Amino acid sequence: MSASGTSAAQGGTSPFQAGVARLRFGTDGIRGPDTELTPELAVALGRAAATVLAPRPGDRLVIGRDTRRSGSMLESALAAGLAAHGVLVERLGVLPTPGVAWVAANEKVPGAMISASHNVFSDNGIKFFAAGGHKLSDQAEARLEGELHRRLLDGPLAATAGAGAVASVVSGAAVGTVSDRDDIGPGYADHLLACLEGRRLDGLSVVLDPAHGAAAKVGPEVLARTGAEVHVVHGSPDGVNINAGCGSTYPEGLARAVVDSGADLGLALDGDADRMIAVDHRGGLVDGDQIVALLAADLLARGRLRGSTVVITVMSNLGLRHALAAHGVSVVETPVGDRHVLAALERGGWSLGGEQSGHVILHDLATTGDGLLTGLLVADLVRRSGASLADLAAAAMTRLPQVLRSVAVPRRDPAILEQLAGPVAALEAELGDGGRVLVRPSGTEPVVRVMVEAPTVGQADALADRLVAEVQRVSLEAGH
Repeated sequence: MSASGTSAAQGGTSPFQAGVARLRFGTDGIRGPDTELTPELAVALGRAAATVLAPRPGDRLVIGRDTRRSGSMLESALAAGLAAHGVLVERLGVLPTPGVAWVAANEKVPGAMISASHNVFSDNGIKFFAAGGHKLSDQAEARLEGELHRRLLDGPLAATAGAGAVASVVSGAAVGTVSDRDDIGPGYADHLLACLEGRRLDGLSVVLDPAHGAAAKVGPEVLARTGAEVHVVHGSPDGVNINAGCGSTYPEGLARAVVDSGADLGLALDGDADRMIAVDHRGGLVDGDQIVALLAADLLARGRLRGSTVVITVMSNLGLRHALAAHGVSVVETPVGDRHVLAALERGGWSLGGEQSGHVILHDLATTGDGLLTGLLVADLVRRSGASLADLAAAAMTRLPQVLRSVAVPRRDPAILEQLAGPVAALEAELGDGGRVLVRPSGTEPVVRVMVEAPTVGQADALADRLVAEVQRVSLEAGH
């Protein structure tokens, strides 16, 4: 949903509120360019978060951040808003998002992460975890948005929490404190290593690309402690190079480094290290679908795939569904987004889910996607099997050719799907069990996403062209 600004108390809309109206507010908080995600907004959000997540003076909340230049600025502003309501704020410094979630889970306190994930450095974001390390519930999210809006109505530095609020600004000895902790990195590393259950990676050569991001320090340290030979690329953050032509969004440089160094495999993280894409010794990419297939087969063989069920999204390749079915593994499908995957895992009590983008959630070991954890387990599987990652990935699943198109339409309207039901059904009948069609209106912009999977690239392209033409025709005829 949109964190749209409301009218100022004296009428009209301030520049501050106009900027907020362009930001997005969702289950992971807000995200936007630093011209819109300002310190003033961070203070107001800190005040709102105190009301919802830490309402009693003396409650604790931890904050982590990635390596963006604006991170420390927003960290200070968010901490100020929280402390104004009596919160004891503990700054964890640069730490992966799953590291912040681990602290929140381990210490039973709420947390905040300042990061825009895989976005460019000039973007930033603030997202929250409830005490226990889980994403906010729909109810908590709605309350947080409501509290933020009340502060925007009164101005970003309003002195009171607004109508219906639980907590308000405190004074004197009740004012919160802001302190720094430097003990988290080693503890988080210990947690990751414990997931290997004493196994080591001696003799394995790994190239790590932390995208000049939050895992630039802890990532190499964790891998080195396993006994692996570690080479690092894109591991020197300077505040502006995070995700710049590197990491999970741009793994080509990692692929070259793996081949040039003769390494066994490579691991590419994004800026906040909650996703991972792997590279085999030939430089071939191993995406999130293949990683899920690999881990599902391994967990099933070891009796650790609870319910013999895996959670995937509508964008997961049909080849993954075929591979899981061949192992007798059931599939639960969700909309795109790790939030939906995690919610399904929690409802069903299952242990594994993921997205093609590299968000993989090992629910028995973590409360959110963790790129370093996923990378360790993939490397561990290579070490235990004695096979190359290339051979393991090829055996795990056969990816069907997948064609993705984005079709611009005059305006955003989810109802366009009803008009496309006939053409979509016709293409599905033509493909039968050998392919798949998905049409998805964007939730944020006037675009319709078209995805076609088919036995050959040529067939997928041709069917996608036909479906794109139908989207354009229906859009024009219906006045969309």
